[in-house]
Amino acid sequence: MEESGADLVLIVEDTDEIRSLLKELLEKEGYEVVTAENGEVGLKMIKSVARPCLILLDVMMPIMNGPEFLHALEKSPLHHLLATIPVVITSAGTFPSDLEPELTQGFLKKPLNIEVLLQTVARYCRKKSHNDSFVRGERR
Repeated sequence: MEESGADLVLIVEDTDEIRSLLKELLEKEGYEVVTAENGEVGLKMIKSVARPCLILLDVMMPIMNGPEFLHALEKSPLHHLLATIPVVITSAGTFPSDLEPELTQGFLKKPLNIEVLLQTVARYCRKKSHNDSFVRGERR
């Protein structure tokens, strides 16, 4: 894993349209975004990219769902990342009963409220301003 990406958001979401829209929205807001279509791909991304400032994690996904992703990360050599990377769960349902709340920093209900989403991302990530200096949570 590379150094911390102060503006890098990892989106783990299986629905193509949601994943693409979130990526486009956050990139327009000044964040770098990497995406994964399930938890298994998300784990590979964590090993190959800069440490994200935030993981937006869907619950219901094929191959490896959100709770399975967190449990696999917890048992991996990268388990220390759970203490340093905020994870926000996104779901159309309720918070998963098979997931310990202390493993996450929040829950966003789908359909996502864009303002709440942007506030959440700004809480954990910095974005580049037009002159490439970092700005925490400011909208330009």
